[in-house]
Amino acid sequence: MPAPSQLAIATSSLNRLVQEEASYHQEFESQQARIAKLEQGSDADENAEYTLRQERKALDETKAMFPQLRQKIEEAKAKLEGQLEQDKGPGDQSSPEDITKAKEAIAAALHAIRETS
Repeated sequence: MPAPSQLAIATSSLNRLVQEEASYHQEFESQQARIAKLEQGSDADENAEYTLRQERKALDETKAMFPQLRQKIEEAKAKLEGQLEQDKGPGDQSSPEDITKAKEAIAAALHAIRETS
């Protein structure tokens, strides 16, 4: 099995970042739901205030990841687009399948960027 091309590596990297960003969004929503539940709950739990504070801190940390991830996605997208342009030359080494996957990854990245804007 031949080593993956630079295009395939860049595509995988961009896909991983988009999936990571989606995972952070899910975690963010989950944390918001836990905070809402803790705020509504009239539990006599002596640790409720501490737990609420910790959940809010975790929510802030998750929220702080979004700008960094967006920048990484934009950089990886630009790198992949550059790799696609480079592969269009006479010594085209990439398979049509790799090119299709790269274009799909770029589309997914654009969608993720638009959602966070």
